[in-house]
Amino acid sequence: MLCKLSLKNIKKSIKDYAIYFFTLILGVAIFYVFNALESQTVLMDVSSSTKDLIKLMMTMLSSVSVFVSFILGFLIIYASRFLIKRRNKEFGVYLTLGMSKRKISMILFFETLFIGILSLIVGLLVGVILSQFMSLLVASMFEADLTKFTFVFSYSACIKTIIYFSIMYLIVMIFNTFSVSKCKLIDLLQGAKKSETVKLKNPVLCILIFIISCIVLARAYYIASFDTLSLQDAKDIIKPILMGVVSTFFIFWSLSGLILKFCQGKKKFYYKGLNSFTLRQFSSKINTTVFGVTIICLMLFVTICLLSSCLTMKNSMNANIKELSPVDVMFTTNINMEKYYDNFRNYGYNDNQINNSHYKVKEMFNLFDFDITSYLKDYIEVNTYATPDLTMKHTLGSKLNQVRTSFPFLKYDTMESIMKISDYNKVARFYGNEEYSLNSNEYMIVADFKSMVEVRNIALENNEAINLFGYTLKPKYDSCKDGFVEMSSNHINTGIFIVPDNVIDEDYLIQNHLIGNYLTGDKDEIKEIENNINALDKNPKSKEYLLPSGSTKLSIKEATVGLTAMVTFIGLYLGIIFLISSAAILGLKELSESSDNKTRFNMLRKIGTDEAMINKALFRQIGIFFMLPLILAIIHSAFGIKFAISILEVFGDEQLLPSIIMTSVFIIFIYGGYFLITYYCSKNIIKE
Repeated sequence: MLCKLSLKNIKKSIKDYAIYFFTLILGVAIFYVFNALESQTVLMDVSSSTKDLIKLMMTMLSSVSVFVSFILGFLIIYASRFLIKRRNKEFGVYLTLGMSKRKISMILFFETLFIGILSLIVGLLVGVILSQFMSLLVASMFEADLTKFTFVFSYSACIKTIIYFSIMYLIVMIFNTFSVSKCKLIDLLQGAKKSETVKLKNPVLCILIFIISCIVLARAYYIASFDTLSLQDAKDIIKPILMGVVSTFFIFWSLSGLILKFCQGKKKFYYKGLNSFTLRQFSSKINTTVFGVTIICLMLFVTICLLSSCLTMKNSMNANIKELSPVDVMFTTNINMEKYYDNFRNYGYNDNQINNSHYKVKEMFNLFDFDITSYLKDYIEVNTYATPDLTMKHTLGSKLNQVRTSFPFLKYDTMESIMKISDYNKVARFYGNEEYSLNSNEYMIVADFKSMVEVRNIALENNEAINLFGYTLKPKYDSCKDGFVEMSSNHINTGIFIVPDNVIDEDYLIQNHLIGNYLTGDKDEIKEIENNINALDKNPKSKEYLLPSGSTKLSIKEATVGLTAMVTFIGLYLGIIFLISSAAILGLKELSESSDNKTRFNMLRKIGTDEAMINKALFRQIGIFFMLPLILAIIHSAFGIKFAISILEVFGDEQLLPSIIMTSVFIIFIYGGYFLITYYCSKNIIKE
């Protein structure tokens, strides 16, 4: 009997459950999709190093899933509160007719059980379908063989999803039973007639708090965007965050008192159509939900920053591989290490390796009976020099104190890297970059790490001269030129001083580089060559001589793909869950308000208001409630993304715009979807 009644209640109230269903299905589907990645990647034909990266990524995602389950659990409990409140009068009638609270609890138990089972089944079906598209995405990211693609169902992800959500539903059932047992009959029957009174706050106080909050928020924006150098530790970072959180709360608090008062002063607007009704309804809501709206705004802010930053990092790193790793391999060996014995000893090199550091890359490989050039179709050799007489403090000249004040964390006693102009042009030609020329008394700096470029430019703009090996050189350009020598997936060149060939003293040679392209383009053959080179480390001679270190396009690409995949999936996982939670909480709050305000809308009908005007007023009311936290979150994000990019500047921000567009698509699809569902469900509620 109770089961039948529960099923009838679900069927009767299906429109009330729509947003609840939508949230549960999305939550189950997303939970399954991200936990099914492990089963999908196992079937991929990838290298052992890539498999290790995938394994690490899955470990990270499993940890994130625990956090996500707490968020979804809170969301389900919050949604259940709405459903119980929506049916207060129904439960009151049951009690009046003699039904016990235990039986009402059993009805709720069965309803929650049926909804949970149905949501779980549909969510898993949606998740299985979406996971196949995710398989294609993962395969393309890791460059797996797509010809081997097959339909994959992850039993482990399915079981994990069922277990996690069963625990959540069990908690919800206990919560519902507890809520019903505490209800009083009078509250259940009269709850819908209770209304929030709109208390007009002191407008002067509201204006004062609003102005102060805006000033505090502007200060937080400035610190996060233009004064990042002052953020030296966790305490410094927490300060602008707290300023932003507190000012956000008080902005909403002051707006809740200002909006209605301001609009009441614009009588033509206030009394036009149903504006007065809409504004008073909105003001009543915002008055009672300032804290909730603040939390939602901050969650949206985190979502936008998280998605934009992660996608920017992924896109930038993928673009950087082509630009910053233009050839197959680069080997580097340290020369004359005994000159700076202590420095190299700290890196773990032994005395023999330091004393025998007089061989260039080719010569060093020959000592191991390995002819590296036999595997290369073309290559170049270039040198890097350094001297204690040219450190950063020497290059800054009269600007040293100014730079120290702005950049106190820099190591000003570090020796600068120096190259001959002919060697740099050799590299530039090989990489396809711009070549340069210098007069006998000139120098230039090539760099691509933005923060260091700013530091270097301070001295260059001041035309600071340097003294090198008995020569005085003036800068040819008043700014750094974009360029690099070391292969990487990121912009890591903090500055290389390029000088005329005749200036260089060969006694200060510190590194030799061999840069080349393999004879073969086959990935497996390249992997075999690199494995043979790595095996030289087991040669007994490695204790006497230091093997050249190598950077290869293949290893850089594999490491980059693993990192970008990890960042992308974790960012998407958390970002989408935060977005769903924010939109669902707003939607459920609006549905609850619509249920409470049904009598008010009926009263509008009684005084002759047509249905089109009522629907328009409802649309505006819900639209303002959804847009207010989103607008402030977007403003926060403009500065938050700038702060995130400044921290991740090594990856570059060239791909920021596409990432913001993609983030906007997610927000429009999910947040906009919840808005539309909320509007149509609310419209059905007020029509009853």
